[in-house]
Amino acid sequence: MEVFSCPTRLMAGSGAVKMLAQLGGKRLFLVSDPYFSNNGWAKQIAEAANCQEYVIFDKVQPDPTVELAAEGTARLKEFGPDLLVALGGGSAMDLAKAMAYFAKVDCPLVAIPTTSGSGSEMTDFAILTHDKVKHPIVDPKLRPNVAILDSDLLQQLPKGLIAEAGFDVLCHAAEAYVGKDGGMMTDLLAREAFSTAYAALPASYAGNTAVRLKVHMASTMAGLAFTQAGLGLCHAMAHSLGGMFHVAHGRLNAILLPAVIGCNAHVAGKKYAELARAAGMGGSADTIALRNLKNGLIRLRRELNLPETLVQAGVDPRVLWRSVDTIVKAAVEDPCCKTNPMPVEDFLVRRILEEVTGRV
Repeated sequence: MEVFSCPTRLMAGSGAVKMLAQLGGKRLFLVSDPYFSNNGWAKQIAEAANCQEYVIFDKVQPDPTVELAAEGTARLKEFGPDLLVALGGGSAMDLAKAMAYFAKVDCPLVAIPTTSGSGSEMTDFAILTHDKVKHPIVDPKLRPNVAILDSDLLQQLPKGLIAEAGFDVLCHAAEAYVGKDGGMMTDLLAREAFSTAYAALPASYAGNTAVRLKVHMASTMAGLAFTQAGLGLCHAMAHSLGGMFHVAHGRLNAILLPAVIGCNAHVAGKKYAELARAAGMGGSADTIALRNLKNGLIRLRRELNLPETLVQAGVDPRVLWRSVDTIVKAAVEDPCCKTNPMPVEDFLVRRILEEVTGRV
C-alpha cells in the first residue's frame, strides 16, 4: 500500500513573502543568520508579516549544534510566539524545526528558503551536530506548515552556493528515486526534480536568474519526495564526514554521489538508468544509461567547479584514515541507511571512501 501526504501549504513566485501578512500572526519569532540580519532582509521579512511584535534570533551557523538549539529553544519558549519563521538555507530551517520540536510550541512554522538545495521546507528532517557527529531527527512534527518560495530572494546567490545546493537537489532526487519507501508519487516528483535541476543548474551557475525559480521548485519537489521515500548512503556518509571535517554538505554530496551510484547499481541499476534517460542522458541499454548517469554527474561537477575528491575539498587523508572507524560507524548507524536500496555494511563505506580519496 502506498501512502502519500503533503500537509505543507506552498506559496511560490515573485513577492511571495507578502503572503506572510495573511497568516494572522501577532507575535513573530524569526530564525535566521547574521548575514540576513546585517543586510536588513530579516527585518524586512519580519515587518512584512505585519505582526504587533517580533524577535529576530540571528545566531544560525552552518551545521547548527545541539547547544545552539537549546539556547534558541529557551528564547522561543520565553517569547511565546504565535508565528515562527525560518529564513535562510538548510541550517536555518534545521534549527527552527528543532527549536519548535523541543519547545513544543503550538504555532505555525513557516519556512522561507533562500538557497535551492535542502528541500527542508517540505521535509520531516532536521540535522543537529554534537561532538563532531551530525544527528538526523526524523518526525512528522518537524514538517513546516507553510513554505514560501520567493524568487526575489534568489537574485544575488553566490556561484559556489548555487553549485553546492544544486548538487544537494540532485542527490535528494536520485536517492529518493531508488529509496526503499518510494512509490509512484515519489518517483514522479524525484524524476522531475532531478531532470529540472540537471538541465537548469549550468544556466543558473552562469548567472541566468530566470531559471532559478525552476531550481528552487526542483529542490522543493525533491524534498517532498525524499521525506516520503527516504534517502540513502550518500547522505549517511555526508553526515558522517561533514560532522567531522566541516565540509559543506552539497560539496560532499557532489563528491560522493557518483561513487554511491556505482555501488548501489547492483540492485538499483534499472532505476538509475530510468533517471538517466529522463534527464536526457540517453542509453538504450541499462548499463550504458547507468554509465551516462555517472559520467553526466561527473561532467556537471566539473562544470560547476566542485571538488572531485575529499582531498580537493580540503580533507587531510591522514586524519581521515586515522578516524576511519569512527566515520564508518557513524555512516552505517545513520537513519538514512535504512532506506538505501541495498544493505549498508562497513566494507561498502570503506570502498567508497577509497574511491573518493583517490586511493583507487
